[in-house]
Amino acid sequence: MKIISIAPNSFASNCYALISGGEAVIVDPSASSAAMIDLAEKENVKIKAILLTHGHFDHIVSLDKLRDDVGAPVMIHKEDDEMLGDGNKNAFYSFFGRDRKYRPADILLENGAEITVGDEVIRVIHTPGHSKGSVCYLCGDIMITGDTIFANSIGRYDLWGGDYADLLRSLETLRKYDPKITIYPGHGQSTRLGYALDNAAYLTRN
Repeated sequence: MKIISIAPNSFASNCYALISGGEAVIVDPSASSAAMIDLAEKENVKIKAILLTHGHFDHIVSLDKLRDDVGAPVMIHKEDDEMLGDGNKNAFYSFFGRDRKYRPADILLENGAEITVGDEVIRVIHTPGHSKGSVCYLCGDIMITGDTIFANSIGRYDLWGGDYADLLRSLETLRKYDPKITIYPGHGQSTRLGYALDNAAYLTRN
C-alpha cells in the first residue's frame, strides 16, 4: 500500500491517500477537494471511498465537497456518525461559536470491518477514547491512527464522546500490534508504533 500525505488546510489535520491497484481512499479529508482530486489525477487512480478516523470538524473540512465531486461513499464508525450533523458534537461550535453540519455517512463501520483497495485490504480497529467511534486503519505495515495516538502524545478526551478510561484501553489494544508498524497520526509526524506507545505510557503514568 502506498501512502501519500496531502497538504492540510489551516486546521493542520493530516489528510492521507492510500493507493493500491489503481484505486485510492482518502482518509480524513481536511485538505481541499481540489488538492485531493489533483493528487488522484497525478497518481492515475480513482478515489473509491472517503474514510474518517472520527467525526471532529478539523478532519472533515472538505467532506461533502469531495463526496459530491467524486461520488465516493463516506465511511465512519457507527458510534461517530451522529457527530457529522451536529456542530456541538463535532466541536465546531466549541471553537467558533456557530454550527457546522455535514451529511450522514454512507457506510457505518464496526470493529474488524475490511475495506478493499486495489490489491490490498484495510482493517478497521475501533479505538474509542478521543471520541466514541474513533478508529485506526491498518494495512500491512501502515496504520493511520487519527487522534487516538500521536508520535509524542495521546488524543484529548475532553470533547463530546471522549473518555480517558476508554482511551487507555484503546492504547492497550494497539499494543497487540507489531511495534515496528509505522503510524500516520491525525496531527504531526509519522513514527513507529512502539515509539508512540512508549511515549503514551510515560504520559499516562505522570
